[in-house]
Amino acid sequence: MKSTGKVTGIVSNLVTVEVSGPVSQNELCYVTSGDTRLMAEVIKVNGSQASIQVFESTRGLKNGNDVEFEGKMLEATLGPGLLSSSYDGLQNDLTSMTGVFLKKGEYTRPLDEEKKWDFTPLAKPGDKVEAADWLGEVREGWLPHKIMVPFSFKGEYTVKSVAPAGQYTINRTMAVLTDADGEEHEVTMAQKWPVKVAVKAYREKPRPNRIMETGVRVIDTMNPIAEGGTGFIPGPFGCGKTVLQHAIAKQGDADVIVMAACGERANEVVEIFSEFPELIDPHTGRHLMERTTIICNTSNMPVAAREASVYTAMTICEYYRAMGLKVLLLADSTSRWAQALREMSNRMEELPGADAFPVDLSAIISNFYARAGMVVLNNGQTGSVTFIGTVSPAGGNLKEPVTESTKKAARCFYALEQKRADQKRYPAVNPIDSYSKYLEYPEIQEYLSGIAGEGWVGKVEKAKNIIRRGKEADDQINILGDDGVPMSYHEIFWKSELVDFIILQQDAFDPVDSLTPMERQEYMLNLVLDICDREFRFEDFEECRNCFKEMINLLKQMNYSEFRSANFEKYREQLNNLLDNGK
Repeated sequence: MKSTGKVTGIVSNLVTVEVSGPVSQNELCYVTSGDTRLMAEVIKVNGSQASIQVFESTRGLKNGNDVEFEGKMLEATLGPGLLSSSYDGLQNDLTSMTGVFLKKGEYTRPLDEEKKWDFTPLAKPGDKVEAADWLGEVREGWLPHKIMVPFSFKGEYTVKSVAPAGQYTINRTMAVLTDADGEEHEVTMAQKWPVKVAVKAYREKPRPNRIMETGVRVIDTMNPIAEGGTGFIPGPFGCGKTVLQHAIAKQGDADVIVMAACGERANEVVEIFSEFPELIDPHTGRHLMERTTIICNTSNMPVAAREASVYTAMTICEYYRAMGLKVLLLADSTSRWAQALREMSNRMEELPGADAFPVDLSAIISNFYARAGMVVLNNGQTGSVTFIGTVSPAGGNLKEPVTESTKKAARCFYALEQKRADQKRYPAVNPIDSYSKYLEYPEIQEYLSGIAGEGWVGKVEKAKNIIRRGKEADDQINILGDDGVPMSYHEIFWKSELVDFIILQQDAFDPVDSLTPMERQEYMLNLVLDICDREFRFEDFEECRNCFKEMINLLKQMNYSEFRSANFEKYREQLNNLLDNGK
């Protein structure tokens, strides 16, 4: 029997219910208002009183409305058809709405239940299987989509039968499993899993041992993120957080991309929907949307749905990870998620933490980031979820609670700087404040040495030191003037500018420069460091500046040219002539 209740109080989307029967934390329920049933979630239980957050506007609700509890948590529906789809935080299919907006109380099916998929069996009768083991496969676009033993199954099962190869809908029984007690269980292509519970259907979760190439030099060269790693991008409004995320989504070395627009402005979300279907995947030549899922909750949507969106996105990522795929999750912005947590915490009159955020904000963020990672599956293959979130601190204050709490959980920190954005130095990542803790891992150092040569990490530290010394020299020049400092200060400054313009800055809209493979990054960094190692003898400041400006222009042209084209060789020859002439 399902528990029921009556509404006794309403504060925006926080509703108090007098319950008759047992209810559990995070249990799903529906509030009936006239002909409309509104979905809600239990967030607090106190005796016979339950506090629920409604995922939609509560206008029109009143005391005495009926509430029916479902006995389960908010779940994501997982199966073929997730890719190329666009959902809200509750996994309503935004492409099947009856109008421009979802009507109040309208919930759509996330997967097409009529479409037939070409099924190929992978298991056979008599096989011993457990949760997340592969029973069969369908083709979702060009990716292999595994049909798995549901994550909710516990213990070992025996395969009694598997459907033969053919075309089937997602609700068709694809296999029959027998448990230890002899009871039979039917398995379809689709399954459900509660979004706020991490999927732990794998053998082990080792430390990351290789990087995920993004094609962005300031990340891959200076502060690489590991495959299965975590990172975040904080910065003031207008510094390019969203553009940087989109560049990573387009170029990142991942099989599946999940974009979670959590509380974003409507105009930015429209850009995702209008631009992503047109983008071409540089790795495959196919449309990027074919391997992308979008979870969208704009800033004008209720806070409860905004909070649910990041959990729904992570659950979809864990599902594809269990297939042995590399998944990249991009959340923009986790600050709006934290603000949703703050609003609900304040309405429940909980003890506030810093800036009125929940006291346990740091634990909530850490638990969520911990769901990412590389895993070894039951069959020995590996899958990974790499998570990069953005943070939008008010006024660009990187000391505010969300940024500080995220710093404790994420291993990579890409600090966007207003000054660099104002100077049009994009990506506007501050190379000194940013860091990657993965560079300290022996496994990552060994991997980088294998693809970029011995001593690569030392070269990266050398480049960072050049930038750091150049900033100090620039401060002295600005204070004392061009003639008030030795010529060596100008040389140090222009060498740092050389690294900045050639390595750190990148044109996201140039067909060549937008994507830089590690082979090219290795060549360019070695070339720039070789120039910086040379001793330059200048008679005056103008000669020093003009020489370095000429070198910067030549090196930028090399970045904009194909790596092994005639133009690239021509610019390299001009650069060598410039250096050989004694300048």
